[in-house]
Amino acid sequence: MTSVLIADDQALLRASFRLLVDNEPDLTVVGEAGTGTEAVTAAAVLRPDVVLMDIRMPEMDGIEATRRLDGPRVLVLTTFDLDDYVFGALRAGASGFLLKDTPPAELLAAIRVVASGESLLSPSITRRLISEFVRRPAAPSAHGLERLTEREKEVLLLVARGLSNAEIQAALHVSPGTVKTHIGNLLAKLHARDRAQLVIAAYEAGLV
Repeated sequence: MTSVLIADDQALLRASFRLLVDNEPDLTVVGEAGTGTEAVTAAAVLRPDVVLMDIRMPEMDGIEATRRLDGPRVLVLTTFDLDDYVFGALRAGASGFLLKDTPPAELLAAIRVVASGESLLSPSITRRLISEFVRRPAAPSAHGLERLTEREKEVLLLVARGLSNAEIQAALHVSPGTVKTHIGNLLAKLHARDRAQLVIAAYEAGLV
């Protein structure tokens, strides 16, 4: 059972999300928060698997709240499709970023994806994320890439291009376990929480 904490300053939206999530046999809402401060406190007490995090909340915004969380995966939901929010949330450690007009079935699928350890971005956000880093000059190799093996760099490049583990396995002709090992090594060496941060590291370092 995947436990979910809902953080949003609008009570009606929290109630809607709770009803949607609790109707699923494998998902359950363990708590709600109306401010960023409440979200951090509730997450520390309830230890949810996933936090549905709004960006604009009183006392503390969702980006800062995400930065202060330790443990749960964060899926950011917002009505504001703005670059500063996208990049800020990802750098703070969010594993996914969706707009609030996302269809219910896609939101539920996103919760499951994030809970499983994967990262998820809406297609429009992914395109803009790539475009943003393409415009930037390549940075010197001060992002830990010098510690990677050539195979790990190859895997990182494929992750940055959006390939799943199964697709990386097929592209490199290796076993599923080998792919997982490479991903684990990348997360450790680059001090990344998940694949979303691996993508950012690859682009910031000029690997892509």
